[in-house]
Amino acid sequence: MKILFVIDSFYTTNNGTSISAQRFAAELRRRGHEVKALCWDSPEVYEKEGQVQHSGSLVATEEDFTLSKFHTPIFQGLMDKHDFSFATVETENVHQACDWADIVHIYVPFGISIEAITYCHKVGKPVTAAFHIQPENMTSSVGMGKVEWFNELFYKAFRVGIYNRVRHVHVPSAFMGKMIEERGYNAKIHVISNGIQDEFMVAGKRKALAREQGAEPQAPKEQFKIMMTGRLSQEKRQDVIINAVPFSKYADRIQLVFAGRGPEYNRYVELGKALPNPPQFIYVGRDELIDNLLSTDLYIHASDMESEAISCIEAFATGLVPVIANSEVSATPQFALDGRSLFLPGNPRDLARAIDYWLDHPNERAYMEELYRKSAKRYSLANSVTLFEQMLAEEIEDCKQQPA
Repeated sequence: MKILFVIDSFYTTNNGTSISAQRFAAELRRRGHEVKALCWDSPEVYEKEGQVQHSGSLVATEEDFTLSKFHTPIFQGLMDKHDFSFATVETENVHQACDWADIVHIYVPFGISIEAITYCHKVGKPVTAAFHIQPENMTSSVGMGKVEWFNELFYKAFRVGIYNRVRHVHVPSAFMGKMIEERGYNAKIHVISNGIQDEFMVAGKRKALAREQGAEPQAPKEQFKIMMTGRLSQEKRQDVIINAVPFSKYADRIQLVFAGRGPEYNRYVELGKALPNPPQFIYVGRDELIDNLLSTDLYIHASDMESEAISCIEAFATGLVPVIANSEVSATPQFALDGRSLFLPGNPRDLARAIDYWLDHPNERAYMEELYRKSAKRYSLANSVTLFEQMLAEEIEDCKQQPA
């Protein structure tokens, strides 16, 4: 099957949607499919900027359909900090890419995607879409993430421009499926996790075996490493974690580590200077990320809004208890096995309470780490891609049934 992914910024490694697309492409190719991207970027763009490559995720091919980068007036500087830019709608090139494919899959609801869907309808080409980007993720960047009417404008625009023009929509969580169904999105919803690579689960199994064999050090820890993975942006709320540390009885023994980069970096560095141990900021590839997770005591996901949060799954797959913001506009609370892994969103004191509970109870934490590790198996990339293949096959069959 020839599959075209339409996604403005495909190769960035600081964007969950792009990383998911890269991994799906790699797995689909491994299964014998041809996959190309319609995008503006390439791995070389990010290498020149010093952006690390996540081992096994970048799947560059010289045969991608490459458009030029669209420079957005006023907001381009902010978008660059988020490692995302729009592609220019070059009609002839978009049409050429669609002509190549057996089926077109839309990843983001912007200009080139609207053009691709319009053309697919014109020529009778099968086309599906994915809902990965919550409007709240975008509006948070300009300080309006909680302004309901403003977010609803985007939900409506996405519905009209993209999602009610396709028969099948992939969402990464049941939460997101419910969110868009309630807003009048009428395509068939396919709940398919973005999936995690086997390497995270292999690492978790290795950690569990080491514990069983007594290979882990048993001496009391002098310092606790607490970690979060994610873009350094307002909606991810790393500031809540920093502000929680002073309320913890272990404040002088906690070392925060944030894996990611983004527009809030300077603010978080300044905020963290008041802590006994200022936070460490890293931006690493997959293998080094796994090494960091394996040496971590507790994982926190403080984000106010998420369509899934694959980084949280990666963390508990390696054998970590997650502590998750129980936000009404986030899918991530679904991963909590009980209430001890939840805290009030945006509330540093309540987060400190949860941190202290897990650090106070190392044996209970070790027991729950194993339960969380086992729960990650359902989110394997291989399983997700199988479900994705089934969705594409269903769309191809539906398209054949359509009258010419």
